[in-house]
Amino acid sequence: MTPNLNPITPSAVPFKVSAYVELLKPRLSMLVAFSCAFGYGLATRGQVDWMILSSLTFAGFLLSGASVTINQVMERDLDKLMERTKNRPLPTGRLAVTEALTFAGVCILMSLFLLWKVTNPLTVVLSILSLLLYSFVYTPLKRVGPIAVFVGAFPGALPPLLGWIAATGNVSHEALIIFGIQFIWQFPHFWAIAWVADDDYKKAGFKLLPSGGGKDLNTAIQIMIYTMFLIPLGLLPAKFGMTGLDSAIVATVCGVAFFAQTFSLMKTGSRQSALRIMFGSFIYLPVVQIAYLLDKVS
Repeated sequence: MTPNLNPITPSAVPFKVSAYVELLKPRLSMLVAFSCAFGYGLATRGQVDWMILSSLTFAGFLLSGASVTINQVMERDLDKLMERTKNRPLPTGRLAVTEALTFAGVCILMSLFLLWKVTNPLTVVLSILSLLLYSFVYTPLKRVGPIAVFVGAFPGALPPLLGWIAATGNVSHEALIIFGIQFIWQFPHFWAIAWVADDDYKKAGFKLLPSGGGKDLNTAIQIMIYTMFLIPLGLLPAKFGMTGLDSAIVATVCGVAFFAQTFSLMKTGSRQSALRIMFGSFIYLPVVQIAYLLDKVS
């Protein structure tokens, strides 16, 4: 009888659980879940069904976690080459591929079950589309060229749209506005990360920066242009009566502050300037979305 060389002991369980949690990329998945909740809350106009909201938020978290888990399975050999990813569960062997895929499958089934029970078929279909685009189109395109950022911006911007559709059952111009804001936000966000992580990305063959993949003035200008677009886009919810003046002011101030950070990158081309844009992108989106929600319920 062949002995079990790797028995699962009680002391090993916390390490496995920790590895599974790490696969989910909790901070990213929580941002996705919040964006789903934001879209739902904005659409309900204060009449929130808390069962639907909690189920939608948890389903969004699970679906995002499943997507990034599949991404890590597909890129496990590339992750070994990069400093920022070499300690993930799959490159280090803390989890096997079969364990990660099984975990992703369970997350997908739980997410789709919750969405089917509490939302509507359109929300479920678009959720599946988001998963497929991120995992099986965006992921392999990262080694092809910056077209990956354009493709990845679609699943990245779908969460607030999904929240709106979960509440209303249809795609309206209001839904497209909140989708559009998050869609345009993706470009400076992704490119700032790609600028900061450029040396690591080159080891894996990732080509996410525009202008031929260079950390140059042309790339900095494109980051500036997309960031500038967020200023007028941030006013559209007030223009179409979705929110009021208070959130329009917050969105404008945040947009101008975010835009102002791009000038340092154009001037210096430094990693520090790109870092400020990256952190600015992490601040801009939730602050503006919270402002919209508070303006709607006040």
